[in-house]
Amino acid sequence: MTGASIEVGDGRVGARPAGFWRDLVSVAGRALRAIPREPEALIPALIVPIFFFAVNVGALADISSFAGVEDFEAFQLPVAIVFAVTGISRASALVTDIQSGYFDRLLVSPVSRYSLLLGLMAADLVLVIALCVPVLVLGFILGVGFATGPLGVLAFLLLSGLWGLAFTGFPYAIALRTGNPAAVNSSFILFFPFAFLTTTFLPQEALTGWLATVADYNPVTYLLAGLRALISSGWVLADLLPAIGAVAAVGLVSFYLAFSALRARVRN
Repeated sequence: MTGASIEVGDGRVGARPAGFWRDLVSVAGRALRAIPREPEALIPALIVPIFFFAVNVGALADISSFAGVEDFEAFQLPVAIVFAVTGISRASALVTDIQSGYFDRLLVSPVSRYSLLLGLMAADLVLVIALCVPVLVLGFILGVGFATGPLGVLAFLLLSGLWGLAFTGFPYAIALRTGNPAAVNSSFILFFPFAFLTTTFLPQEALTGWLATVADYNPVTYLLAGLRALISSGWVLADLLPAIGAVAAVGLVSFYLAFSALRARVRN
């Protein structure tokens, strides 16, 4: 993350900054190389969405037509994808670096401060898109097809990956503020209201009462609508643009919290 040594004005030797992009690639590469050594963090992230997808389809597919859902497998696939990508981050590894003192050693080097967080997020984006693939393959096996074709599949993966990336700011903010692994591990609880107070099992027009009101303000409602449109309806801008807006809104909030926490830790 640093270039060759240079001589500073008082005769001391210091490290030359390598530059933001090289620092970002170094941080992201280190994070990606560590992933295969931590299968205990990846296996649940893959098993849980596949399990819920299989159970929901098996238990509810026969009665879904009463709610106006003709293809329940296609209706549930975006739910499984959102479960697969939400909360996946290297925040626990960041806590380990903080506790071991490695993060503080990086701070005394000329490495770009923003690359310390953006590099981890870049690795997260690669990881969440990779986690989408097995779930998507299962959907194909069950007969789910995309009305938008191969380009729609790529858009589906990108939108899902960006949602996963947008949500990573929350665990990183907790990691940088607390340095506590238990607090980071519990950050997934933040997603539970988003996950179930929405159109997880029923289309939005079938929701009633307070649940319908909450779903109207839940960004996951619009994300699911956009992902479902790519599968079943085509390039429907009325669904896709709100989905992109929901991802952007969550990302703005979470990134603000994460980078505020980074600046606070750097000052300390």
